[in-house]
Amino acid sequence: MTARGRFITLEGVDGAGKSTHAGWIADTLRAMGHTVVATREPGGTPLGETLRGLVLSESMTLDTETLLMFAARSEHLAQVIEPALARGDWVVCDRYTDATYAYQGGGRQLGADRVAVLEQWMQPALQPDRTWLFDVPLELARARLADARQPDRFEREEAAFFERTRAAYHARAAAQPGRIHIVDSSQPMEQVRAQLYAELQAMARSAP
Repeated sequence: MTARGRFITLEGVDGAGKSTHAGWIADTLRAMGHTVVATREPGGTPLGETLRGLVLSESMTLDTETLLMFAARSEHLAQVIEPALARGDWVVCDRYTDATYAYQGGGRQLGADRVAVLEQWMQPALQPDRTWLFDVPLELARARLADARQPDRFEREEAAFFERTRAAYHARAAAQPGRIHIVDSSQPMEQVRAQLYAELQAMARSAP
């Protein structure tokens, strides 16, 4: 019987640097001998990518935005994440449900309780095995975004939005310290990757 795979998610405010490390994490796991599915949210499936385009570009109510996030996630779970874990693959996902708690629940002030209702409906038994929360001072995150491509409608938000989003992320990390590990991504890249590599090795050793 195939052992279930491991599920890793990467989180952080826009400009925190998580996407810089996503491909490296997947490649490192492959070098360790694991089969890896690298994916992202919203997105990960053809329908999810279509919904991603809408969420990042179109004006909509907060309820619609949140429901679209979970609609994309439902498809992602059914088509990509659950089948990969059942095969014994490792899944590395750029954002997951913690992002909805942070961005919609915190940044947009929907509140954690309403997000939790949807989480319990869509994924009552599935949490990541490890979540890395890439964290930087907001001034640095904003400076990094200033040098990026054309910003999407989240990246165009005011500083107060990102302050609330970052606070919501930290609240999640404080509530679930065993799963969510904070990475100080204002450090030089080699230091960040040394921390990630040590944790990946520990996870690989403990895998069935």
